[in-house]
Amino acid sequence: MKLSKWGAEVFRETGAISRFTGLFFREVFSPRYEFKEFFKQCFLIGYKSLPLIGLTGFIMGLVLILQLRPTLLQYGVEAKLPAMVSLSIVREIGPVISALIFAGKIGSSIGAELGSMRVTEQIDSMEVSGTNPFKYLVVTRVLACTLMLPVLAVLSDAIGIYGSYIGFNIRSAMSPQLFIKQVFATLEFQDVIPAIVKTYFFGFAVGIVGCYKGYFSKNGTAGVGTAANSAVVLCSVLIFVIDLIIVQIADLLGYN
Repeated sequence: MKLSKWGAEVFRETGAISRFTGLFFREVFSPRYEFKEFFKQCFLIGYKSLPLIGLTGFIMGLVLILQLRPTLLQYGVEAKLPAMVSLSIVREIGPVISALIFAGKIGSSIGAELGSMRVTEQIDSMEVSGTNPFKYLVVTRVLACTLMLPVLAVLSDAIGIYGSYIGFNIRSAMSPQLFIKQVFATLEFQDVIPAIVKTYFFGFAVGIVGCYKGYFSKNGTAGVGTAANSAVVLCSVLIFVIDLIIVQIADLLGYN
């Protein structure tokens, strides 16, 4: 009984998010366009998230190379370490970790912000005053998430590779020029393109889920916390699901 109830809730939530996504695509192409709010959200979502995602990328590259070094030393292929780490960061670890950090910071923030606006009736007031709250609040944030996460992921990859260079030179010595040469000797466009493409889907999922959870928040102030928490959980699950799907598609197209 509990399983069937849980399944019904999953289908209901999936249908509601699908309708919400359809409304987004209908509103995004119709005037009036909220450019000022969009650029403001790009600044808040993108620029304000850079320190956290950049720090995460640096530590990720540093730890990854320190963890792989002992194993590669056993097989006498330490020279391949820069190439292996950079390939791992660019193709998979960098985009996914950046998206998860982004979901934790931005998904919860959007859910809490719109949730608090809903329970304090600010969204209702916007509707009464003739403003389109969906276009002003949802469309701008979803577009900002979709466009900013790929930029953040690329910067995180670059910072992560720099962190791996620092980690490599803790116990060895290699010039920056040689390290970068080894990095780019291994990377190809077929490694970079799928990684960048999937970050657009990650960003879109974070924006849609965060806005949906906040926009339809209920049960007063307690619902705001629930909206923020459930937004992070659902965004994280969707990131892994989207990653799995895109990896399969890339493999069928010959990108792997």
